[in-house]
Amino acid sequence: MVVLAASIVSKSGKVLLSRQFVDMTRIRIEGLLAAFPKLVGTGKQHTYFETENVRYVYQPIEALYLLLVTNKQSNILEDLETLRLLSKLVTEYSYSLDEEGIGKTAFELIFAFDEVICLGHKENVTVTQVKQYCEMESHEEKLHKLVLQSKINETKDVMKRKASEIDKSKIDKNRSDKGGFMSMGSGRIETSFSEMSISSSGSGFGSGSGFGGITTDLDAFSTKPKGRQPSAATAPPKGFGMQLGKSQKTNQFLESLKAEGELIVEDLQPKVGQSRVAAAPPTDPITLTAEEKLNVTLKRDGGISNFDVQGTLSLQILNQEDGLIQVQIETGGNPGILFKTHPNMNKELFSNENILGLKDPNRPFPTGPAGDAAGVGLLKWRMQSADESMVPLSINCWPSVSGNETYVSIEYEASAMFDLRNVVISVPLPALREAPNVRQIDGEWR
Repeated sequence: MVVLAASIVSKSGKVLLSRQFVDMTRIRIEGLLAAFPKLVGTGKQHTYFETENVRYVYQPIEALYLLLVTNKQSNILEDLETLRLLSKLVTEYSYSLDEEGIGKTAFELIFAFDEVICLGHKENVTVTQVKQYCEMESHEEKLHKLVLQSKINETKDVMKRKASEIDKSKIDKNRSDKGGFMSMGSGRIETSFSEMSISSSGSGFGSGSGFGGITTDLDAFSTKPKGRQPSAATAPPKGFGMQLGKSQKTNQFLESLKAEGELIVEDLQPKVGQSRVAAAPPTDPITLTAEEKLNVTLKRDGGISNFDVQGTLSLQILNQEDGLIQVQIETGGNPGILFKTHPNMNKELFSNENILGLKDPNRPFPTGPAGDAAGVGLLKWRMQSADESMVPLSINCWPSVSGNETYVSIEYEASAMFDLRNVVISVPLPALREAPNVRQIDGEWR
């Protein structure tokens, strides 16, 4: 028994697939397959016929013929058994029994035919075994692929870790080269090469105010209105913020340009980083200083988490002969403000008449040198509220992601209660390879 070829032809005689199992020329197999449609008879009970040299054993499968070309000495019963097994494989691998389905699964069918017939002889296999042989599943191969993939993942993790270490070392180097950024108002110091600050200037709230140290949920600013300072009216504004100065190299470069006759116009900005100690000391014999600090914690989606106002009233007297005084104040009509006087103050006098005086009226207030601008604390007050309309500055942050870029819009709006001055907004950023690109801003940034 020798199977010469296994083929699939259409009923019109078109050859869709053919696999030869013995040495045979192309002209001969094409001639044998071309003669098959002419020899197929209609109305016959058997599905085989013979010629002088070969035997055709076929089976109709819908609009197709599954054909075995064998020699005349082969066992017809074994040929029919082989034909039935091949028909099962055809229906198993081909999703549609037409020309298109056979064409798309031609190689899978050829591989399956090779597992059934070897050198023209049928192998003792089943459909399940043929599918398993064609899939060639191997536990050792799967294990090898898993080990290889784990090594690849481990190498990628090492690469990411090394890249992050290199980025961190670059960031630390840039920090040490470019210096730090001081954000006042909340008392914290932020150091980062990529930090951005937004500042605006206008008329003062008292003698100055600062707004900084902003994290995701924290706002803080302080105010310091003076009671009386006729001589300090021309002094630079006091407040918390940041002071930007030109480096020595820049000044030398500008001086060299001026020496060559170039006209240099310097942009003088208001100094927002001066501390209270650096301010000009008062020269009046008696000075009252009122200072308020407002600490606000805003929620991400709106609303107030914390709103705390703390104020102090200080007295500074230069000469001892001016120390026998009393201070008349007006507390206002806000019942939410709680006042607390100094232990040496007469509490009954303050409660009844709103007058600040010592318990011993014959004892003068302590005096201090002209350089001591702190003075003596007379009165403290505090207020807590949950009214969002009392916040003097509101900030809205809207991030949006587009592709590989993130666009952030920050909008800040001041209330009509005060005119804020020396406002500094500090935005903490993660470790970035490049500084953010600020496209539009009202004010200045660095």
